[in-house]
Parts: sequence; C-alpha cells; structure tokens
Amino acid sequence: MKNEKFDDLRPYYDEEIADAMLRITNSEYFPVLSAFVYPDLEVAKVKDMLRSYTTIEDVQEHVSKSWTEQIIARSIRHLSYDGHENIDKNKRYLFISNHRDIVLDASLLQYVLHCIFGHQTAEIAFGNNLMSSQLVIDIGRSNKMFKVIRGGSVRDFYANSILLSEYIRHVITEKQESIWIAQRNGRTKDGIDATDQGIIRMFSMSSPDNPVKALLELNIVPVSISYQWESCDLLKALELYQSRFEKYVKKPGEDLNSILTGIMQPKGDVHISIGTPLSESDLTPFEGLPNTKFNMQVASLIDNQINKHYKLTCNNYIAHDMRSKSTHYAQYYTEKEKQLFLQHCNKALASDVEDKQTFANIFLGIYANPVDANFK
Repeated sequence: MKNEKFDDLRPYYDEEIADAMLRITNSEYFPVLSAFVYPDLEVAKVKDMLRSYTTIEDVQEHVSKSWTEQIIARSIRHLSYDGHENIDKNKRYLFISNHRDIVLDASLLQYVLHCIFGHQTAEIAFGNNLMSSQLVIDIGRSNKMFKVIRGGSVRDFYANSILLSEYIRHVITEKQESIWIAQRNGRTKDGIDATDQGIIRMFSMSSPDNPVKALLELNIVPVSISYQWESCDLLKALELYQSRFEKYVKKPGEDLNSILTGIMQPKGDVHISIGTPLSESDLTPFEGLPNTKFNMQVASLIDNQINKHYKLTCNNYIAHDMRSKSTHYAQYYTEKEKQLFLQHCNKALASDVEDKQTFANIFLGIYANPVDANFK
C-alpha cells in the first residue's frame, strides 16, 4: 500500500530495487562487501547475481541472509533465543528492543524470526545520521529500513515525530508489516537499558484521543538482546569518559567505524529474548493518567520485560564482582573465564586516558550494570 506522504521515510519499493542493485554493484566498496558476504564467489559473479534481483524479497533471501550468516559464523560462538511462542505469524508487531549494536540488534532478530521461525521480515528504524552515503542508503532501504529523522528545531522535531508516528501506524495497521525500533535514540553506552518516554509519546501522536487504544493497535512486544562481549565496548567507554569533561562530538566516519567494529569483533554468546505483547490488562490501569505519567508507566512495563529477559553471561558477573571488589557472583563464572575477561580489560585500560581508575569503572559498568537491573 503506497502513500506518497511517507516517501522521505520508507524503504524502497520493489520497482526501485534494480536501480539500487546497479548503484551498489558499481560502488568502489563493492569488492570488499562481496568478499565478506560471498567469500567463495568471484566478484564478477556476485555482481551479476545482485543485478538479477528485482524485489526486496530477493535481496533479503539471498543477500541479507548470507550476510547475517557470515557474521554469525565468524564472530558469534552461540546464538540462542527464546520467547518465539509469544508471537503469532499471522499478526504484526512493533518490536521495541534494547539497543547495543547499531546494525546487529535488528539484523539478528530479523534472522531468528524469519529464517528460523518463518515469520515475515519486519521494517527497521534507522537514524538519518547513519544514512551517510548513497551506498548505505541503498543497502538500508533495500532491506526494509526506514528513516528516523533526528535533530532540527523544536518545530521540525515535532513535525517529524508526528510523521514517524503516522508511518509506524500505517505500516502495522494498513501495510500489515511488523516494525523493529530501539527503545531510545542511540545505543546504550553504559549497560543500562531504559526506554525513552518520548518514544511512547511519539507512538500515540498519530492517534491521540485514546492512548491505550493507540498503543494496543500497534501490538508492542519488548525484545531483549545480550552479547557476552559487548559490542564496541572500548569505543563506548571512551565516549562516556570524554563526555565527563565536555559535550561529546562525533568524529567524521565514527558511526561507520562503530558499525564495522560491531560486525567484525568477537561477540561470544548472543541471546535474543522475545517478550509478551503489551495487553489491554497491562495498559488499562494507566487510563486517565496525565500524558507524562502514562508514558512513564508504559516505558516501565517495557523496561521490566527487557531487564527481566536480558540473559546475563559470565562477563557480567565478573565485571560486577571486580567493580564491587567482591566474590558475590563467583558461582556464575570460572577462573578461566575471569582471566579471559581480565585480559580484555587490560587491553582496554591500555587506552590513552589520564584517569585510569575512572575509565576502568566506566568500562566495567558496561558489563556490570545489567546485573543490578536484572536482579531488581
């Protein structure tokens, strides 16, 4: 179902795929991309293959699947999942996830839902700050990514929020497709997953008369993803450290570096947990509350599920014990696992920072904070 109103946000239509594949295969970076996704095929053969694709389904079935499988094979020791019984293949959902990696959070959920359990693929929210080149735009919009516009004046922000809210409702209720969106703008840097109340407010902007009804129509499902080795942990710690002294300003190419680091670095065990859809009985107790309190309560419902279902690993427990100088959680890890984590920490602490103790506390917090949230 097409609507020109959303042309600046939406993924590509099928009739736009052939041109997108032509631009991608003509990119100077295509040989590198080809070698990663199809390491056993010649670049010329991959180029011909991609140029034969004419639909989003072609791209997702033959390119996105292979790309994700390469990431799993090269950097993930074990991918596990649970909660798939909570959702129905015949229904569409708004998946709200904690956000640890720019690309992989959504890609791995997409892989689990579609390739393992046979669900229809979802559209993916992607910040306009990440759409930094025509190549990234083509790859993203060919994979059902839609643009979330960030920044601008207060007036622009309000107008963009309404448009985004209308688009999300359009996709789920009219287009009959699911959506993935992060619980906040930007990734969690400190290991504390918290839903931005402004996102809940945005969801209701397209149907403001009855917030409970508005959210029920979107079929919200909290999703929790955890990585044994936190995506871009060193980069996140450096950003948090520098932010203590001045406003952090991203360097040119920093987002791309984070994307590539997240894809390539070892992730160990990764777990995805799909929660239960927010129900009428969940939301009706908040009916009649002022908007701010209503949004706060809904955000808390989502946070509770995400934190409860976050799968803690040995690294989380080790970091918590190291930071608290205790052995409270020693039963959850071995001495070998602790030594591996210490080696990883020592590499991070070799960074050129003046206050090593503060930096170490920040770095450990990325892993330790989920323990406190999980045991609340």
